[in-house]
Amino acid sequence: MMEAGGGSGGGGETLNPETPASVASRWGFMVSQRFQHFLDKSTPHMFYRWIAFFVIALAYAIRVYFVQGFYIVSYGLGIYILNLLIAFLSPQVDPEIQELTDGPTLPTRGSDEFRPFVRRLPEFKFWYSLTKAFCIAFVMTFSSVFDVPVFWPILLFYWVVLFTLTMRRQIHHMIKYRYVPFSFGKKSQRYDRRKHAAEESAALVRD
Repeated sequence: MMEAGGGSGGGGETLNPETPASVASRWGFMVSQRFQHFLDKSTPHMFYRWIAFFVIALAYAIRVYFVQGFYIVSYGLGIYILNLLIAFLSPQVDPEIQELTDGPTLPTRGSDEFRPFVRRLPEFKFWYSLTKAFCIAFVMTFSSVFDVPVFWPILLFYWVVLFTLTMRRQIHHMIKYRYVPFSFGKKSQRYDRRKHAAEESAALVRD
């Protein structure tokens, strides 16, 4: 009986129970999969995604307003938003570099073929980066370590000046290389160009 018990005990010792680290790793992998699945399902719902973003941004603004602090966090958030906005408004391939290597790639005449605008930072990544930044900044407002005492009007003035200069340069770049960072009305543009080409060909036939 004792030997049998010892044998069963020895067999029990050969089992390899899961360690806390393996359980945590498996749980983290499951959460990551669920979160990625949620992001994939939310991709086509652009309107609701941006509503959720504005709710989060409003919650952060209310939090900072009532706390009356964390201005350095808001300034860093503003600089990050500006960088994301420039990437969102910029083409995937810089026309200036492309023009030096392969020649002009954007349409320069009304009869040229319509080419959709391809962003350096796609809309979904732009939304996700903004939402994640506001969530992180909101969490940071609960730690006094990040509440550095600063004179916030100077930070606001500096950010407005930086925003103005950056957007002026971006608009100048759009005008110089004749592109618009939006693809609204591309069907009407194609139709107008085809109609214009048809009218030109009809005029040539009449002549």
